[in-house]
Amino acid sequence: MFGVETTGGIHAGSAALLADSLDMLGDAFVYGLSLMALGRGRRWGARAALSKAGLMLVLGLGVLARAILGLHSGMPPQAPPMAAIALLALLANAACVGLLWSDRRGSLDLRSSWLCSRNDLLGNAAILGAAGPTAWLGSPWPDAIVAFALAGLLVSTAGRLLRASLAELATDRRLSPWTRVRTLG
Repeated sequence: MFGVETTGGIHAGSAALLADSLDMLGDAFVYGLSLMALGRGRRWGARAALSKAGLMLVLGLGVLARAILGLHSGMPPQAPPMAAIALLALLANAACVGLLWSDRRGSLDLRSSWLCSRNDLLGNAAILGAAGPTAWLGSPWPDAIVAFALAGLLVSTAGRLLRASLAELATDRRLSPWTRVRTLG
């Protein structure tokens, strides 16, 4: 989906689609880390979540920059391809959310994967919703507003993951080796 959304975002001139494509690339990284962290313990999972938080923060700031550049151009994106690609991405992310639903309150690492998929689903719905006003108004603003919202969502989620993963790592460090053995058994 990263390649589809990137190509479609460039073709349609949509900052929101490009923003979501970067988020999809980040998700591929996030899912890979989540698979690697499974069964490796809380510390590894917390480190994976910390990496995800850093990536989400960087992507959120990149999305913000791209939205500002999109407004400077003054050209509205092409709404039909914007809507079609957003719908395709919405379906792909709905499948991911469905797969991760039962783990949304599980380990920090699985929760972070679920949060990423949930954010994508919300972002796709917002992009789809912005396509109509973009076509009707002939303005880049609906697309830029969604891109700004996606950037805010990425940065906000990154902050929550950062706090949770640092707390998890701090808790793990406070436990003595004896306490760790007792809590594992």
